[in-house]
Amino acid sequence: MRQAGRYLPEYRALRQRHSLLELCHKPELAAQVTLQPVERLGVDAAILFADILLPFEPLGLGLSFSAGEGPQITRPIREAGQVLELPPVDPATDLAYVMDAARAAAQALPPNIPLIGFAGAPFTLAPACRKEPSIRRAAPSPARGTRASSRSTRARCWAVRRRFRSLPIGSRSKATRS
Repeated sequence: MRQAGRYLPEYRALRQRHSLLELCHKPELAAQVTLQPVERLGVDAAILFADILLPFEPLGLGLSFSAGEGPQITRPIREAGQVLELPPVDPATDLAYVMDAARAAAQALPPNIPLIGFAGAPFTLAPACRKEPSIRRAAPSPARGTRASSRSTRARCWAVRRRFRSLPIGSRSKATRS
């Protein structure tokens, strides 16, 4: 969330009235936060206000954020078999608020200012979905773990990718200015 300019007074005022997830879930608020650094600092690009862990919500992993603790995963995946129980996710409907925020921000930006967005791909999300209760205080990275944990991580990655089958990895965004 560093792209939000956490130190900006405009952002801090919004955070006093809205939770982090509320800012992400409401496209008009996410777009407003996206535009704040552009308007105040005149930066050469806007970064979409979102969190790469948002796909955990439709997967039913229980994402929340605690002050000073960072993201909390209340139903972590401990075994590869649990991944098979995850529901399929349709990003167009289950995460529509992210694209709505991208469209709103793109519409409001000057034509010469690009909008940049980041996404949590399976190999990024897989290690995070196994940790609890706070990602910051969780177990060491699976990359440093055993061969079994490495196999388990690979299985989680590919299973999460299958749950997002319709996600257009590597394609251009449909968030346009027109």
